[in-house]
Amino acid sequence: MDTTMRNNTPSPVLTTEEVNRLMVSVYPQLNGEYADYVATEVFPGGCTVRLNANERHLRPGGTVSGPCLFTLADIGGFVCVLSHAGPDALSVTTNLNINFVRKAEPGPIDGHCRIIKLGRSLMVFDIDIVAGPDRLTVAHATGTYSIPPKR
Repeated sequence: MDTTMRNNTPSPVLTTEEVNRLMVSVYPQLNGEYADYVATEVFPGGCTVRLNANERHLRPGGTVSGPCLFTLADIGGFVCVLSHAGPDALSVTTNLNINFVRKAEPGPIDGHCRIIKLGRSLMVFDIDIVAGPDRLTVAHATGTYSIPPKR
């Protein structure tokens, strides 16, 4: 793998700005005309992603829907794999498990994503999704991305 490692922590190969530009070009349908899902930080061994949740993301009862939180978890893994394994947009989710802990209100919802293992063909990660003024965990997910072979 081209990714350099320090203390077994993978170093990013793309910046936050580069990964956001890449996602707009390879996955324009994610946000359409909005900027709802964005990477806010890329750092060695992980990233932070944000859902700017508003009325489009609500379920009956006025809370952010589970599918929107699930998408944030998946985007966290996608940002990690792009920024740490390289900008191959053909990396795909092979597994994603999520636990919903408490309801999320509209507003900024952040996903703190950590790479557990980055190999040549798989990346395993977890993500803590926090929201509200107290930044409490609203969901936690673990997942695996498949990384295509270098061409």
